[in-house]
Amino acid sequence: MGDSELDLVFPSVGSKEVVGRFDGGDITSDGGFLLLGEADRKAGLTESMTEAISDKRQQSDVDHTVWDVLRERVYGIAAGYPDANDMNTMRKDPALKTVCGRLPGSGMDLASQPTISRIENAGSRRDLMRVGMAIARSVISGLPADTKEVIIDVDPSDDPCHGQQEFEFFNAYYGEHCYVPMFFHITGSDGRQRLVSAVLRPGNASPTKGLFGVLRRVVKLLRARFPEVRIILRGDSAFGIGEVIEFCEDMGLDFVLGLRGNIRLHTLSTPVQMDAALKYKWEGDGCLEYGEFEYKASPWKRHHRVIVKAEITRGELNPRFVVTSLAKETPQEVYGFYCGRGDQENRIKEMKLDLSSGRTSCHKFLANQFRLLLHTAACVLMGVLQRALEDTKWAQAQVGTIRLRLLKVGARVVETCRKVWVRLPSAFPEKEAWSHLHGVLSG
Repeated sequence: MGDSELDLVFPSVGSKEVVGRFDGGDITSDGGFLLLGEADRKAGLTESMTEAISDKRQQSDVDHTVWDVLRERVYGIAAGYPDANDMNTMRKDPALKTVCGRLPGSGMDLASQPTISRIENAGSRRDLMRVGMAIARSVISGLPADTKEVIIDVDPSDDPCHGQQEFEFFNAYYGEHCYVPMFFHITGSDGRQRLVSAVLRPGNASPTKGLFGVLRRVVKLLRARFPEVRIILRGDSAFGIGEVIEFCEDMGLDFVLGLRGNIRLHTLSTPVQMDAALKYKWEGDGCLEYGEFEYKASPWKRHHRVIVKAEITRGELNPRFVVTSLAKETPQEVYGFYCGRGDQENRIKEMKLDLSSGRTSCHKFLANQFRLLLHTAACVLMGVLQRALEDTKWAQAQVGTIRLRLLKVGARVVETCRKVWVRLPSAFPEKEAWSHLHGVLSG
């Protein structure tokens, strides 16, 4: 056959030509959409999100329901297509159409970018609050049934802005024009951190802006499922203030919070710091000393237990302080527990780097909050896959690794009169993991 405009000629192998041609039929590069659809079905995530949104469109003129759009966007984000513009091409993908409830051979493609953007911009503040609650409820329902203690980790991060988005401001701490979203993760008896909520905040937001409202809703949902659960709030020194401590006491929460150093704290911790200095003289770098004392800052209603860790590195004394309601644990145990919050930073990196949560480029602030919720939902779905892989070699794999090794698999989609066949590669190296995931998610 002679070359045509569709032929792509590559170097020969032996005596045979190698020619590429775009005539293979309906082929997807993302067979993993099937697994995302199963994860969503098991969690009931996008369906519950849909119920939270008031669709004010004339329904007789609607080709793409809110549920259609949510599934398309959330699955796309999880699979590595974070922009609504990506859907202008992915809307034709046979695997994505199939998991969104449309036959691949139908002439009806999924929603394009304009339709998606209109829905993203139509959500009211009440709608977004309800969507956030639906996501949190889904996450909390996935906690182990024997959960008796839940840790809530809270931490802000930066979301750089590159336009004239509503409520973007210059933030001196991050040194850029940005939003400052706050992320909430919960950890149950299985030790796995789960993203339960994410709140977009203006670039000039105070550390506690949005904190108490989300905590109240999360605590309410946790106690509705686990009436006797012990809840511990864990955060860095931005939250070690009287307002947060009083909130925890009013809500019946334990807390382990970082505390900014001051002259009084250094004075009270002098014996511990002196012990560290003496130990350093004999042992050098790496020596640690822990201690505790009662302390009351002027805005606080009463004294609280403060833990101090004193360490000298390269001849420099570096004391750190933690205020806590925990009474039975030793100072070293409390500080070790506090350090556990560092894993939340890895989860936030997954959210920002693997799931591109910084795609908040709409002008309207509420539309950007909606986008952050979509990325949160994608993170929740990937979390369902992560937990389903607990008994495999992928048990500790991060989102980017799961996507690359398990979701990015080519498949030919063939629609017959009775079935839709998704023909995966015979040589796919992760067939066992796929079979395991299917068994867990469809069970």
